[in-house]
Amino acid sequence: MGIAGVTSTMARWPTRSRSSTLNGRPTARRSASYCSASIRQKVLGAEWKNTVVVVLSEFGRTFRENGNRGTDHGHGTVYWVLGGSVNGGRIAGAQRALARGTLFQDRDYPVLNDYRAVLGGLFRSLWTLTPAQCAQIFPQVTPVDLQLV
Repeated sequence: MGIAGVTSTMARWPTRSRSSTLNGRPTARRSASYCSASIRQKVLGAEWKNTVVVVLSEFGRTFRENGNRGTDHGHGTVYWVLGGSVNGGRIAGAQRALARGTLFQDRDYPVLNDYRAVLGGLFRSLWTLTPAQCAQIFPQVTPVDLQLV
């Protein structure tokens, strides 16, 4: 068995002011493209089919701009799941229409998918973990199988 898990951190995202683009390209699109292409082509090659990469942030961003045309820390966020065997090309998990009445505190997307439940379900699928094993990783959280792999 190869490497079972690796973590990485990307810091200092300039999103508090003029956050709609970074170097003239939309930030989210640039990030997803970079992660997928860089890992697949430059590092893993044929092993991409045996690889799952999860990209997440501990916080989201508000939908309303602040005074600097940027966004402040928010609640709801997105998780990207990439890999050669990922059932991709779709949005998975709980979703809610984006409207003023659905925003948390009238400014923010609410947390609809607990990252521990999403990761727990993914770990169960990848490594055929039992509920007891998942409970050791994420106590008091029920894994959610989003059929990501």
